[in-house]
Amino acid sequence: MAEPNRSSPSASASASASSSSSSSSYREDSGGAAGAAASSSGTSSQVREEEEGQDHEYRQHLQHFHNPELENQHIDLVSYRGNLSGFDDSSTVIGDDTWSCIIVVLTFWFFVSMTLILGVYGAVNIRVGPNCSLLLQPNPIFVQSVKVEEVDDTKPGLKLYGFYKSPSLDVVTTWSETRTATVQADSHKEWIHYLNRGSQVNISYNVNSAGSSVFLIIAQGSEGLSQWLEDPTYPNTTLSWNIVRGSGMIQQDIYRSSSYYIALGNLNSEDVEVELNITVRAFIYNTTEAYYRCTFGNGLCSLSVLFPQGNSVVLTSPGLEQSTSADDWSVRLSYGPRWIIYIVGIGGMTAIMLVAFNFLNKFQFTRGGETNLHYGENASARAPLLSNKDDDISSWGSSYDSVSSDEADLEDFLAAGSVEGTSIREGENSNNTRRLCAICFDAPRDCFFLPCGHCVACFACGSR
Repeated sequence: MAEPNRSSPSASASASASSSSSSSSYREDSGGAAGAAASSSGTSSQVREEEEGQDHEYRQHLQHFHNPELENQHIDLVSYRGNLSGFDDSSTVIGDDTWSCIIVVLTFWFFVSMTLILGVYGAVNIRVGPNCSLLLQPNPIFVQSVKVEEVDDTKPGLKLYGFYKSPSLDVVTTWSETRTATVQADSHKEWIHYLNRGSQVNISYNVNSAGSSVFLIIAQGSEGLSQWLEDPTYPNTTLSWNIVRGSGMIQQDIYRSSSYYIALGNLNSEDVEVELNITVRAFIYNTTEAYYRCTFGNGLCSLSVLFPQGNSVVLTSPGLEQSTSADDWSVRLSYGPRWIIYIVGIGGMTAIMLVAFNFLNKFQFTRGGETNLHYGENASARAPLLSNKDDDISSWGSSYDSVSSDEADLEDFLAAGSVEGTSIREGENSNNTRRLCAICFDAPRDCFFLPCGHCVACFACGSR
């Protein structure tokens, strides 16, 4: 809304033209006598009567427009249309969000499935030592089968056992092995054993090279061995770290079932010969109650995992006294995925998301209905001063039409001023309600609204 500039060039030009026209017509009519004066008086009376009739009709129209019942009905209609359009928009937004969430859930479940299939239950190579007793307990929900394959077929002796429940770890076995190794300069030598919790390792050593010392360590897993190889002088990367020279003995208790490496490291500039006597007291699983036995006759053993209770698998290797051709074995362990679980999981998560968003959609409509009812009860207290422009039929036309209508009113105003020049200058135009503010009916219409260009109110009412 803006207040018009009363000193605009166009207004001044129109006023000057009107004044010059009325002045010239007055000079031309001044030569006429009483007949011209009577004609002018009669014309003025007819104009006033027509204006009074138009004013009466305009007041009746304004009273009809300001009818409270019609305003309330109009407000309710606008509220209903606004809420209905809001519901449509919210339904569209919720529908889009639903599909977006479904896509996100499917993507998330896809990555989870790939992590389980290729990561947690992916194929892995396992290296075991003599008298190994390795327990495998795959998850029956995601794993359907277990497959163990020998990497080197020239080393027999491995066995695979299947149990309905986890076997007891109550068999104790003890064995000794003697290792004589020549460790080259800036090199190392290692031996692997798979030991269960509760086992114990005793190592007696004798360094045959006089004046030389070597590192003797016990590392847990391949990661522990790799960390020690990166910095052999750092003692906190291994389970047991010792610098040995001459002869002696070390002892280490095992608190966790895992693979363990016994290694020698030589940082000297010459080769060092070391003799080790390793005595192991180990706990192994009892295999007498196994319902499945496989001796790797064709280099491969496979066992189905029971659903849903699951089962246990134990991989064993022979002792050194039973196999003189090998002191370690390598196998490849792989799991067969239970595809039905992954498919059902995807469908279940999608159904849950659909139900959740359907509930959210209904909840949104319920709250919208309550808001519409509350708004309808208090509509009279919150009725706007003017009707909503979007639902006002009179405003459906172009803003250019309203501007042209206001220009026509201005032309009528100037035409009346040309006829009644003297009365306009004296303030008699205040009786013409068409030029008064449509809200207060007191002040003249002296402002217009942007961008439509309507001129229907005074500046004070328009500001309110």
